[in-house]
Amino acid sequence: MKKAILGTKVGMTQLFREDGTMIPVSVVLAGPCPVVQKKTQEHDGYEAVQVAFKPIREKLCTKPMLGHFKKAGAQAHRYTREFKFDDTAAFEVGQVIKADIFANGDAVDVTGTSKGKGFAGNIKRWNQARGRKTHGSHSYRVAGSMGACSYPGEVFRSKHLPGHMGFERSTVQNLEVVRVDADRNLLLIKGAIPGAKGGLVMVRESVK
Repeated sequence: MKKAILGTKVGMTQLFREDGTMIPVSVVLAGPCPVVQKKTQEHDGYEAVQVAFKPIREKLCTKPMLGHFKKAGAQAHRYTREFKFDDTAAFEVGQVIKADIFANGDAVDVTGTSKGKGFAGNIKRWNQARGRKTHGSHSYRVAGSMGACSYPGEVFRSKHLPGHMGFERSTVQNLEVVRVDADRNLLLIKGAIPGAKGGLVMVRESVK
């Protein structure tokens, strides 16, 4: 059975192994996540499990989603996400997925939304070098030449230029689950994960 859960990023701290080695860890409040729908190959064309996270008041939920939750026998939640599995037979609608689905030493992939940095220039956004500060040049932190004269006569879509930086879907792969606190639904994952404190993250079994 594949492992996956929704959670929120609490922050970062540090742990010490038995040999005295200090490791940085990200704390994730994982679950509980009720299963609200099962997608099957016969009915939907693919296998997936839809889970919900973070309970909210019914008045904060739309009527279609409220009916969707009531059909599954679950209360209203703020987030719903799908996890694709090869086989969904191990899951049932109404089943609650908790942090104890993972164990110490598991390798996971964590997906979240990176921090937004606002409008940024070339140097900060794309790590480009600045222009020279000699021989009368005044092009220090500008985009510089577009690299096109009469042909092709246009700026390509993928050209690295100033613009909105961050606030993008980002995945960090192959991180280690250092500790699982099943009583408080906490996962302590080695290293940094995307997003700001309180941001939604998806923790899935590593694919590599």
